Amino acid sequence: MRNWNFLFQGFRRNEEHRQFAVIGLGRFGRAVCGKLHDMGYEVLGTDISEKLVAKVMSEKIVSQAVQLDSTEVMALRQAGIFEFDTVIVAIGNYLQESIVTTLNAKEGGVENVVAKASSEVHGKLLKRVGADRIVYPEYEAGSALAMTLTRPSILDRFNIDNKHCIVEIRIPEIFHGKTLAELSLRANYGVNVLAVGNDDNFEINPSPEQRLDKNLMMMVIGTNEDINRLPLSN
Repeated sequence: MRNWNFLFQGFRRNEEHRQFAVIGLGRFGRAVCGKLHDMGYEVLGTDISEKLVAKVMSEKIVSQAVQLDSTEVMALRQAGIFEFDTVIVAIGNYLQESIVTTLNAKEGGVENVVAKASSEVHGKLLKRVGADRIVYPEYEAGSALAMTLTRPSILDRFNIDNKHCIVEIRIPEIFHGKTLAELSLRANYGVNVLAVGNDDNFEINPSPEQRLDKNLMMMVIGTNEDINRLPLSN
């Protein structure tokens, strides 16, 4: 996967004091901790397993970590969980614990609760108890793999929501030598170009006179449907 951090630089500067708590330190929870920590945010990791708490501390992917039972309101309050801007409930595989933890966080006053769901039913239950956003990591990973296998010109994908995404694509040969103005991608395909470049050296918000090269890549944002209409070679 490529580094998408440049897309979030402005966001990070504007909200540099945001703090995140991640409840559940399995593979998904640790991945979230690691990414947020790399982006410079303060991250508190928690889990009922002392072994997993020790693991994230040794990996240095959290600002601090604490062992607790997230189904206990008092334990969450004492750990200061209710004071965080965003709480990610990454328990996923334990339905009751996931739902109770999400409910506890919302009733404790957390403004933004993101919860991992293992199924559609699980997601509906989480939404009902107040989760602000539901994520389905297995589904999203499967969708990304299917896209990679069927459309290898798409090098990376970032889902914004169920309908919109940002993709990194190899510039199609049919676009080679033409400027963005000549291609009119927004008018013809409904997508916007965020960046053009190679590897980690991208020009953000390229000029309409930017001439494309088939050996470069570009970052494109749009609906899934519109991006699928792009003339990408396999």
